[in-house]
Amino acid sequence: MVYLDNAATSFPKPEEVYVRMDTFMRKSCANPGRSSHEMARESADVVTKARESIAKLFNVDNPLRIGFTLNATMALNIAIHGTLKKGDHVITTAMDHNSVLRPLHELKKRGIIDYTVILPKNRFGAIDASSFSKAVRTNTRMIVTTLSSNVTGIVLPYAEIGEIARKKGVLYLLDAAQGAGVLPIDVKGMNISMLAFPGHKGLMGPQGTGGLYVREDVTLNPIIQGGTGSRSIETMQPDFMPDMIESGTLNTPGIAGLCAGVDFIRKTGTDAICMKKKNLIERLYEGIAANRRIRLYSTIEGYENSGIIAFLIEGMDSSEVSNILDSKYHIATRPGFHCAPLAHKAIGTYKTGLVRLSPGYFTTPDEIQYTVDSINELTTVPRGRF
Repeated sequence: MVYLDNAATSFPKPEEVYVRMDTFMRKSCANPGRSSHEMARESADVVTKARESIAKLFNVDNPLRIGFTLNATMALNIAIHGTLKKGDHVITTAMDHNSVLRPLHELKKRGIIDYTVILPKNRFGAIDASSFSKAVRTNTRMIVTTLSSNVTGIVLPYAEIGEIARKKGVLYLLDAAQGAGVLPIDVKGMNISMLAFPGHKGLMGPQGTGGLYVREDVTLNPIIQGGTGSRSIETMQPDFMPDMIESGTLNTPGIAGLCAGVDFIRKTGTDAICMKKKNLIERLYEGIAANRRIRLYSTIEGYENSGIIAFLIEGMDSSEVSNILDSKYHIATRPGFHCAPLAHKAIGTYKTGLVRLSPGYFTTPDEIQYTVDSINELTTVPRGRF
């Protein structure tokens, strides 16, 4: 199988991820922060080391400002529901994921907030940073954007947007589901108020891991209450990070694996990872761009791309193409709408969806060439022959 669905979940993982999770499960899989015995202390140490490694990757001064969640969706919901109040206005984009759009829609439906959606300026999903300045109102409390589109791979001007948010005095919530571990993220230098990230994508950890960074000056009300291991005699939820958002037993084996993935990234370097993925998507792009039956919705010219090539084959639905690539060529891709309906409406693919190819760090040039040859062959075979 040629696995080109890394935008959903990275595979394979660095070997260290498997080893560290297996070792933890066999030797010290106890509840962190819930007791003082040796195994509990070892588990707590695993969580601490993971916070510290992630903090170094994102330039976070205080690792305790990072709380672990099950995924980026949970982190985004905590950030959105936990900060917005009656009468607030939010700015987002059409390229954002339902993990942002659905919480905003729910709050608007309940009459709590209003929000503005910034539209892309071309079919690749490029967003003009100046649009955010124009959209700010007197009651704007938050700007929330994706780091990179999970549909086309386009990288949003997140550093510029962060500076706009700083100048306008509004919060900036960055959804780093696509791009964390590949693109540079500096929460201080980029004026990021809150950062939501998954562990299972570019950070190369397992599923069921993720987190939320919350800057010191951000007031956040937890949306889940429960046991934290701290102040257990009180019935009130702790009001300090990370305990306030870490109710219940953490996925400590997953966090051990996530830490191994982040350690691998820091050792390898995001620049090296980004360059390798850039070379792979350029090979994909150049291999299919000349095919007249193919229309590309990702670009490598003039805009940054986090590692996605999205396309359609003339006269074919995206699901049909993806199914053939799987059944005949054993290539794993993602068809459809990628949980981003406004993006597909904006770029004109709402009826067909798109086929998404997303190589990973461990994808080989030979696998890319095989994929190019397979896609080009697919366009020459009459429909109904597969």
